[in-house]
Amino acid sequence: MLINCAAYQAGRKVADFAPENLDELSGWLEQPGCFVWIALRDPAPDELQPYQRLFNLHPLAVEDASHGHQRPKVEEYGDSLFAVMHLVDWVQAELSLGEIAVFCGPNYVLSVRSGSSAHFLGVRERCEREPELLAHGPSFVLYALMDAVVDRYFPILDRLESELEEIEQSIFTPGAQLDNIKRLYELKRRLMLLRRAVAPMLEMLSKLHGGRTPPLCARTGDYFRDVADHLARIHGAIESVRDTLGTAIQANLSMVAIDDSAVTKRLAAWAGIFGVATAFAGIWGMNFEHMPELKFAWGYPAALGLIVSVCGLLWWRFRRAGWL
Repeated sequence: MLINCAAYQAGRKVADFAPENLDELSGWLEQPGCFVWIALRDPAPDELQPYQRLFNLHPLAVEDASHGHQRPKVEEYGDSLFAVMHLVDWVQAELSLGEIAVFCGPNYVLSVRSGSSAHFLGVRERCEREPELLAHGPSFVLYALMDAVVDRYFPILDRLESELEEIEQSIFTPGAQLDNIKRLYELKRRLMLLRRAVAPMLEMLSKLHGGRTPPLCARTGDYFRDVADHLARIHGAIESVRDTLGTAIQANLSMVAIDDSAVTKRLAAWAGIFGVATAFAGIWGMNFEHMPELKFAWGYPAALGLIVSVCGLLWWRFRRAGWL
């Protein structure tokens, strides 16, 4: 599905194209200082073929964009670049993972968004408001798309941190341990999903600034360095949350063990009390003929009194020891 298609020259929009007028693109591609920016959403494999022929896209890159489920990466194919980034969105209180693949050449930018409802119309509007920067060409559009993807990680990370703080406050609440364990592991799963989107992008961005950079990004290395800095901050925060999450899980498991130990102590204390009573009852319940206690008139009340007294003494001692 074609979302937007426009031609830019010297940083300013000079033409819009409808799906039925894409044949006119070839003329604009030949003009100096002009490039075409096309945005697609969830295209079928055959919908990419006209663009593959128009821009001479590498078949391996087209195959990756068509099938999806790629690791974030950037690859060079001659004088063009192919980049893949993960889009992480909240959908019905759960994290949803999508992708955006970007083909970037000297005179074109083709973005292919899959599995995500998040749009990038704001990125296009931002670039069009800054024609002096858009004049850098397709590499600046690639930077703007990457910057938008990275900026969307921040609110997700803030939400995960807030959820962790909320769980930490209930760790020492009696009876909340099992629910906390479930919430902590769900939070860990979401954090790992975000980490799998962020960590490969650090390696990916290192290829676009500093050292040997692709010729296409020669004038925009500083912009990619800025994105890498934001991404490094996010990655550091993720590792911090990950460490705190591990500590919270261990603390919660310790609370579960403490609760289990308290239950075991109570059971052991009551077992000891009833064990003493059972021992006395067993002794006096033996069927021997010569048992002096059987001849006493007050033998039965005395036996009951002794059992109650010993059990009461044990109950008091266990109570003082904190077992009851």
